[in-house]
Amino acid sequence: MNDSGLRVCSFESRKQDAMQTLIERNQGIPTLVHSMDEIPLEDNEQVKAFCERLFRGEIDVMVFLTGVGATALLQAVEVYYSREQFLDALRKTIVTVRGPKPTAVLRNWEVPIHYSAPEPNTWHEIISVWDEQQFSVTGKHIVVQEYGKPVQEFYDELRNRGAQVTPITVYRWALPEDTSGLRNAVHATIRGDYDILMFTSAQQVAHVLQIAEEEQVRDDWLAAAPKTMIASVGPACSDALRQAGLPVDFESSPPKMGPLVKNALQTAPEILAQKR
Repeated sequence: MNDSGLRVCSFESRKQDAMQTLIERNQGIPTLVHSMDEIPLEDNEQVKAFCERLFRGEIDVMVFLTGVGATALLQAVEVYYSREQFLDALRKTIVTVRGPKPTAVLRNWEVPIHYSAPEPNTWHEIISVWDEQQFSVTGKHIVVQEYGKPVQEFYDELRNRGAQVTPITVYRWALPEDTSGLRNAVHATIRGDYDILMFTSAQQVAHVLQIAEEEQVRDDWLAAAPKTMIASVGPACSDALRQAGLPVDFESSPPKMGPLVKNALQTAPEILAQKR
């Protein structure tokens, strides 16, 4: 355990209470910043068109990227059609899931899962598991349930392999109505008030940068952030940080909050000593 009282700024929004408990349990001093809200999309015409194609048997493969998104998709479908009609049609497709959360949802639906991406549960592992089991997507119509923003590289790879791809989005991530917490955290980072910046999604990175831009301190924040330990929950989040030009000092494996907090706080003193 780490007993140095490291100051941790976490941008986790959906599970703030759990994150605070984890940081405190590991002897950290938490600052929880509400960085994003989940906004359901009202474009149910897209969902309706998807269902009609599904019912006609025109969809070969269904890819679920998140449990929250899968649940939101079913709720959107039920505006037009019965739950059982949708699930019966889904059972006739080749279902692929990205990780444990969509797996749990599909099992609850009693929908068979044909392919499951192993950790770290990115789209790369979806491709890998298909390749390992010699499943070809050439000529197949694949629908991908998105999780807030398009996974363009995934779609490009599928199209390069000869697949027809239709993304379906049922929710997106928006800035919170009250951005004061984000603004305070941006300036606090510049002042050097944190030892660790902890990110649990790629969208959090985008929102911090957006607020820093609005505050006209983007360059200052980008200069100050690397003086802390930057901790990432997993590969997708790490990619977003690196694309912003930031170092990833720690990436959790497995990509979950518990190991992220515990192991980041354990390794932080050594990493911070090197930076300072």
